[in-house]
This record gives sequence, C-alpha cells and structure tokens, in this order.
Amino acid sequence: MTLNEFKESLIMSLGTFKAHKMRSFLTVLGVLIGVFTIITVVSVITGLNNSMARQIESLGSNVIYISKFKPGIQFGNRPPSERNRKDITFEDAQAILNSCPAINAIAPQNFYHASGGNTAKYKDHEIRNPSLFGTLPDYEIVNNSFVEKGRFFDDGDEKSRNKVAVVGYGVADKLFPTEDPLEKQILVNDDKYTVIGVMPKSETFGGHDENNFIAIPYATFKKAHPEEKGLWLAVKAITPEVMPEAKDQITELMRRRHGLKYNDPDDFAIFTQENLMEIWNTVTQAIWLVMIVISSIGLLVGGVGVMNIMLVSVTERTKEIGIRMAVGARRRDILWQFLIEAMALSGLGGILGILLGIAAGQIIGATTPLPAAVSVP
Repeated sequence: MTLNEFKESLIMSLGTFKAHKMRSFLTVLGVLIGVFTIITVVSVITGLNNSMARQIESLGSNVIYISKFKPGIQFGNRPPSERNRKDITFEDAQAILNSCPAINAIAPQNFYHASGGNTAKYKDHEIRNPSLFGTLPDYEIVNNSFVEKGRFFDDGDEKSRNKVAVVGYGVADKLFPTEDPLEKQILVNDDKYTVIGVMPKSETFGGHDENNFIAIPYATFKKAHPEEKGLWLAVKAITPEVMPEAKDQITELMRRRHGLKYNDPDDFAIFTQENLMEIWNTVTQAIWLVMIVISSIGLLVGGVGVMNIMLVSVTERTKEIGIRMAVGARRRDILWQFLIEAMALSGLGGILGILLGIAAGQIIGATTPLPAAVSVP
C-alpha cells in the first residue's frame, strides 16, 4: 500500500467514525477499559513495591526481627505445634542484649488493640485506630528514625514509668492541626499521656499508614496493659558484616531459653529485611498475576468487541464495497480500509486507556495511602 492509498483509507475510516458515532464509541470504550485496568493495576503494585523497598532499605541491612511466628499470610488455622509456642518475652530481649556480643541495640514492641479499636483525643479532635505500643529508648536507633520535634523517651522515663508518648506525624497532624503538640496531654483510650516528641513523616508501608502510631515507654505500657503478653523484637547488629554471627547467637540463646533439644525445630522466627522483601514480592506477584489475568480478560473482551463491530460493519456496507470494487478497487484495498478502521479504533482506545490509567494512578497516590506510581519514559 502506498502512502496516498493509506491516507485515502484513513480519511474514509474517519468518515465512517463520524457516520457511526455510537458504534465507534462503544468499540473504543471496550479497549479503553481493558487498557485502563491494566495500567491502573500495574501503577498501584509498582508503587507498593517501590514504597516497600524504600521502607525496608531505610531500616538498614543490620536489623534482625524475632517473633513467635514467621511473617506472611496465614491460611487456615495454625497447627498445634505452632499454637503451643512460647511467647517472645521482655526477658528474652534483655538476655539477647546482655548475652549476644554482635548486638548493640534492641527495641521490643508490644501492641495493644482496644475492643472496637484504639482512639486518641485532644479537645475536639479525635483519631481512630492509631497503633499503640510500648517500646524502649533504643527504638530510634534500631529503626533508624529519629524524632523531628521534641525528644524520645529515655531510661528515666522507662524506670519511672512516666506517662509520656511519642506520636507519629499523622497523629500530631490530626490532633494538633493548629497547635504545638509538645507537652500537651492526649487521651488514649482511657489513659492520659503527655506528648514529648513527634516522629518525622514516613511513607506508607505496603499501603499501611506508618504515621498513625503512639509509642510509650515499655514499663508504662506493661503497667497499663499487663494482659498483653506476646511481643516481637527488632534487634540491631553492630555492623552488616556480623549479621550471620548475630543470627547464630540469637538462635542459640533463644533455643536454650525455650528448652529445645538439638533435634527440635525452632519455636520462634528470625528474619531480616531480605526475608521481608521476599515475602512481600511473593504476595504482590500473586496479586499481580490475578489482577493481570482479570484485566487481560477485559482487554480480550474489548478485542472481541472490535472484531464483532467490524464484522457488522462489513455486513452493513456490502453496497459500498460493491461500488468501490466496481470503480476499480482491489480486494486488498477493501481489506486495508477495514483493517485501518480497526487499528484506529483500537489505537485510540489504547491511548486513552493509558492516559486515564496514568491519571488514575496519580489520583490514587494523592488521595489514598496507596503509593501508586507509573514509570513514564
């Protein structure tokens, strides 16, 4: 096909679009929806992966986590061997810090979830479902995140069980939109705490808002919530190079404290940022596969719609085809005309779907905790 023939077929196709506006619109819409869905899904998952990678990397490569169970999604009930595991205790944390030479800081975290969700209030402002946990002053060092305003609680606050709190950026922003939060008393569930520090704004962690938390001294937490037994530990090794040694020291100590025999499996979980990233990638890959399959079905339906519309178009335009062939048009010319129409409709739907998908990703990223992102060359 020459360039002039292509131009002629394109002009005729545009004329057909004008003559059959609704049919052309529905054809474009079918392709648009399929492409839009794929781009939106890809943008959300890509944004989540990027955010998770940045958050995990910010913790440093020398942080080790110890918990009762392995992290990840649990389907169904845990087997009895797991349900009967001993809780990770504060005494375990102290033993690790005192007996493992490769460790220089530890931050146990014990969470409390009130019936119906935690609440925090200051005057007429209220925030629902903030995370409430007790920890030690080394929380800053272990998590590589330091207060932006005020101070973190210290050993004196811990020993005296002072009712002080360090709040996340989101809590401070919602409870104190026009006031300085420092030295203000907030009501957390039924207990009052004095705000002494505000943490810097953090990215969402896999779609979870990491700015919505209230941290209090561990001893204060245990006095208010003695029923909360289990906790998990974040431990910082001296350097990344001694991580294998640190993990071995922790494993040996925990097995000894839990009274395990040499052939008994570990009744606790030890993992690092690499393990967290592997788990996250496994989860997102499964989500990615399911969503892409669903989106591809939508795109396939759009393609079938284009095929059916073009088939109807050929049937309706038999007279036009006959006239064109009577004045010298070849079968190839007729084929190219309908092929160009199909490509134009599909291309227009694809371009609009991409643009709307990118826009949807930006809107999702701006209005929700989901950090959607699209790589645009």
